[in-house]
Amino acid sequence: MDKDKNIDLSQIVGEKDAKTRNENYNQYVKQVTPKHNIIKNMLAAYLVGGIICTLGQFFTNYYISLGADKEMAKAYNTITLVFLAILLTSIGIYQKIAKFGGAGTLVPITGFANSVAAPAVEYKKEGQVFGIGVNIFTIAGPVILYGIFSSWLLGLIYYILKQLGVV
Repeated sequence: MDKDKNIDLSQIVGEKDAKTRNENYNQYVKQVTPKHNIIKNMLAAYLVGGIICTLGQFFTNYYISLGADKEMAKAYNTITLVFLAILLTSIGIYQKIAKFGGAGTLVPITGFANSVAAPAVEYKKEGQVFGIGVNIFTIAGPVILYGIFSSWLLGLIYYILKQLGVV
């Protein structure tokens, strides 16, 4: 019977040690985890995203003023925004803007251009084929894959609902 009590006591001591270790770890995690102000982050994202969209509208209007029709101006605008995002990524400025603006830099065209250009810049030291060629879509690849899959799935759901007369 004493033997059983000793086993129980050692299990309790072990549980206490584990509990203390977990509490210490949780305190450490709280200390090193950065504190975020959600209001400040939302305002920064709104500001940066708004600036990117305003810049896009400026370019569209500018290309129309040069004589391009609306569709051509939109195409030139897209090319310009992609170019600027890649240029800013390659010289290290887009990352600073993204650090400040967070989700605001995910405006589709510039965010996607950055996600393709960033690995290319990072892996250029490893060469054209094994560096840039292999790693260029490490971030953008999943976006493309899941974007296409979700579009297909939503299209299928829409088609089924339309056939059933729901939509």
